[in-house]
Order: sequence, then structure tokens, then C-alpha cells
Amino acid sequence: MTDEPFPDGPFADRPATGGPLAPDPAGGAELPYGTARSPRVAVRGEALIEVDPEVARIGITVSARGTDRRTALEDLTRRNTAALELVKSYGDAVEKLETGAFSISPQLTRHGKGERVRAYQGRVHISAELADFTALGELTTRLADLELVQVDGPWWGLRPDSPAHAEARRQAVREAVQRAREYAGALGTELAALVELADLGAENAVPYAGPPAPGSARMAFAGAAAEAAPALDLEPQRQTVTAQVNARFTMHPPKL
Repeated sequence: MTDEPFPDGPFADRPATGGPLAPDPAGGAELPYGTARSPRVAVRGEALIEVDPEVARIGITVSARGTDRRTALEDLTRRNTAALELVKSYGDAVEKLETGAFSISPQLTRHGKGERVRAYQGRVHISAELADFTALGELTTRLADLELVQVDGPWWGLRPDSPAHAEARRQAVREAVQRAREYAGALGTELAALVELADLGAENAVPYAGPPAPGSARMAFAGAAAEAAPALDLEPQRQTVTAQVNARFTMHPPKL
């Protein structure tokens, strides 16, 4: 007896090892790979599109410093309230307003052999997301005009359900089909059926949070100006959306 597979017969096309098997569209045994009766072609479809941003996010840091804890807290509370009221005054232009980290900490100084509290430093971090870019420049300028308020951003981005993501995926699929057709055409045949379509992850929008993206504006001001500053003219940064898919097709047998 021999352990070698039969060279001929009904099991000639069977693989020597086990594993999940896919149906052969041309009929016959189930096979995990292409055959002469049903050759397969594997391609990757890619898409890259640029679209206008849909939202802009800014970071606001309110600070206060006092020689005692109560004074620092009162100043911080007052300035935080002023910043929140200013942002809320823009109504529907602001889609999201959130308060992040709050901190108040003593600042120590050496005094003889010991340490003593020299002052208290407090901070509150706020984030705001706007879809009205006309109001964005005015709001950032007015916020930066407030006492001991720092403004960072804007960071431009797309909403998670933006139609741009779906359009990029559609373009990637169309490119995969077109590429597979070109391979089949080079062999003088046509595609027969789709075997597999695998999404490699379509979204690549600039995140709303994190380090400033290239081209974003960064502002840091402390203290109020004597008179209102002119509104900043902010130019929205175009967003890049990519999509990639792997696709496998069967072809009609080519005549080589």
C-alpha cells in the first residue's frame, strides 16, 4: 500500500490536506483554490478621495491662579462659566460641548528646612465641536479674548456616518471589479462569479482629538484685550478618505 494520492480518478483534483472547501462554480468537486475549469483571480481595489470637512473641534483651557485655594477656585469657576456661556450663545452652530479634565493643585516653595504652599493653580479643559464654520472664526477670537483662556485648534474632520466613507468604499469595489476584468481580458476571457470581498478598513479621516493636524490653526492667549479683536478667517482643511478591499473572482476558462 502507498500513502501517495491517486494520480487519476475522481479524487485527482482533491488537495492532499484537509480544510474548508469552496464549491467549484464549474461543477464537480469542492475546491479551496482555482482550477483549470474554474480559474480564480485575486485583486485589491483602492480609492482615495478628498472632501470638505463637516465639523471642526476646538480645545479650550481655562486657568486661574491664587494665593489661597478659595480664591483660585472662585476665579476658575467665574472664568469657566464665562467661557461656557459664550460658547452656548452660538446656539445650533455648536453641535457638541463637553467639559473634560479639571485640576487644582498647590505650588510649593522651599522655606527653610520645609516646604510651604506659594499659590494654587487651577485648570478646566473644555471641547467644542462646530459645523458652522462661519461662526468658528468669531467664536475662537472671542474665547481667546477672555481672561486666562487658551484656545487650541481647530481640528477638522468628518462625521462617522459621513457619505464620503460610503463613496470611497463604492469606488474601491468598482476599481477591484475593473482590475479583475482587465486581468481576465488579458487572457481573452471574462469573469464568472465573485468568490470573496474583504474590507480592509475604509475610514481614514482626520481625528477630532489629538495633536494639531497639518494646516490647523493654533491660538494661545492669556488675558483680555482692550477692545474686541477681529474674527479670525479660518480656511477649512480638505479631508482625505481612503478605502481598500480584497476581491476574488472566478473566470471562465481561457483558451491559451
